Amino acid sequence: MSTRRVAVVAGLRTPFVKSGGPFAELSGLELGCIVVSELMQRAELRPTEVDELVYGQVIPSALTANIAREIVLTSGLDRRTRAHSVSLACATAIQAMTNAAQSIMLGFSESAIAGGAECLSDVPIAVSRPLARAIVGASKGRSLKAKLGAFAGVKGRDLLPVPPALAEPTTGLTMGESGEKMAKENGISREAQDVLAHRSHTNAAAAWAAGKYADEVMTVHVPPKFSTHVKEDNIVRKDSELASYGKLPPVFDRKYGTITAGNASPLTDGASALLLMSEERAKAEGRTPLGFLKSYAYAAVDPAWQLLQAPPLAAPIALARAGLSLAEMDLVEMHEAFAAQVLSNVQAMASQKFYDERMLGTRAPGEVDPEKLNVNGGSIALGHPFAATGARMVMTALNELKRRGGQFALLTVCAAGGFGAAVVVERN
Repeated sequence: MSTRRVAVVAGLRTPFVKSGGPFAELSGLELGCIVVSELMQRAELRPTEVDELVYGQVIPSALTANIAREIVLTSGLDRRTRAHSVSLACATAIQAMTNAAQSIMLGFSESAIAGGAECLSDVPIAVSRPLARAIVGASKGRSLKAKLGAFAGVKGRDLLPVPPALAEPTTGLTMGESGEKMAKENGISREAQDVLAHRSHTNAAAAWAAGKYADEVMTVHVPPKFSTHVKEDNIVRKDSELASYGKLPPVFDRKYGTITAGNASPLTDGASALLLMSEERAKAEGRTPLGFLKSYAYAAVDPAWQLLQAPPLAAPIALARAGLSLAEMDLVEMHEAFAAQVLSNVQAMASQKFYDERMLGTRAPGEVDPEKLNVNGGSIALGHPFAATGARMVMTALNELKRRGGQFALLTVCAAGGFGAAVVVERN
């Protein structure tokens, strides 16, 4: 088996909108179908021209066990198209892309669609175990008396809904609490976090005003009435003022904390998709790729240490596999879960001590040039539908490389569980 270059031929996403907003009545599956269908139309793909679909969702619906397969069945793809679902928290779309890329590299596929969808307006709510057992027992009852009898042992407190777990199972800390821990241990100030958040919104607003997202973001005519039309992200602060961030109270540590609603990514609904092809297939079809996947790497850390500090471990591996240095990157796209996390990641990548203390035998990549970092805004401003963010970053980076005449970009994503992903993309 030979490895081949993987081209990113096209990319598309829905607007990213606040949860509980215009997509509140939709599901992740519906959002995924909307963006995949539109991508196929724009790319003028026949249903049989896609060999594989790899798609993800971090918080799945209880009614959709395999979102990838369901998208194949409802988005216009040929029903014989291979499909599998992935989930790697905030790095889900990166995992979907690299899984699809591996199939193409090895010759198992010539073309694939990869991406992810998240509808945090449609979070599954569980019931308590006693109530669940009673419901199952009632379903087996053959008479009304037997069905009602199954609930005899259910107490009032058992009727309360059980929300999704927000804390890390191994630490008991939420991601926000872990972010606060990183801010304190790394000496990240509230002021620095607010400056980064303000910059994210300012850059995102400027990018939208300049039309940079026009080709990346589709208009969603929201079903079932199709009377609501969503054309752009609704989280970006077009009139962001630095002074306003300092007025917001801390969220996770109300007394001593530094993370606020202003310097953290918000709960978001949205979906994204990338069309990948072998270089040979793209050339044969006369397609001009947005760019190519150069290299990638994944890393993990102990969540009890610094939950979101794995990207600095993945980045030097991806750069080494690409045979490139950080200084050769024309752009750096870094997922913004929290401003504190971004600043911690940047600080670590510039510190040889950070790598020496972990006995990694790795040279620090170096300082990230702030003029190259998230130049069109990041997740704090654009929003963060968990499974969709990675694909958004890939298409944004490649389109900006084209505008600048650049060649290489480094992308990093932190994720729950102590995971981190890094990707190098290139334009010829």
